[in-house]
Amino acid sequence: MKDSPSVDQPSSINADIATLIRAVEEADSKGAMVAAVGRLAAQQHPEAIPTLIRVLGYNNPGAAVAAVDGLVALGEAAVPALLEELDGYNYGARAWAIRALSLIGDPRALDILLETATGDFALSVRRAAAKGLGYLNWKLLPSGQVAEAQVQSLKALIQGTEDPEWVVRYAAVVGLQGLALAIHETPCTEDFTTIQQQLQRVVQQDNALAVQARAKWALTTLADVASSR
Repeated sequence: MKDSPSVDQPSSINADIATLIRAVEEADSKGAMVAAVGRLAAQQHPEAIPTLIRVLGYNNPGAAVAAVDGLVALGEAAVPALLEELDGYNYGARAWAIRALSLIGDPRALDILLETATGDFALSVRRAAAKGLGYLNWKLLPSGQVAEAQVQSLKALIQGTEDPEWVVRYAAVVGLQGLALAIHETPCTEDFTTIQQQLQRVVQQDNALAVQARAKWALTTLADVASSR
């Protein structure tokens, strides 16, 4: 048994991850940091999570993108640490963390996404959260909690379509489309109609052509979905 590869493999993996983590910590330039984080993220190993989260707070967008990719690849395993380590003072790090949570789509992030989508100081954080609210994996929630959670998301996204920043309104439209597609799979058609009505208001009232165009596209998509029901 002592010669079995399955026995030796875990310690080998741990040693490899430790080496990759040290490479991130010792990187002496932005380029070296990006490369080191990319190599660590590619391992998709849970022991990399704390380091990848720390990278989100560095002033290095390339490394942050690589760290987000790694965290998203790890999926649900990264969610507890992301929620625990959210930085309320470093808005850059917070935005990257919200982006990761949004892309993972785990509903355990619902409360923080609701809070940040409607009230965070940084527009980049509100934007990431708004989009994320539309693409949560509702199947991970107990069935009895889904309807209320979707109603909360709908209210936050409608509020998001009135945000002073057009990029947040744009993200809210994207979120509304995603939420409508999820609602379409349930017996509740009332909220689906509410979303269509809100998108129509965006088309008629928003002063940004990009937001209007995105809302029109969402309406076309939802009309096709509704006709196939």
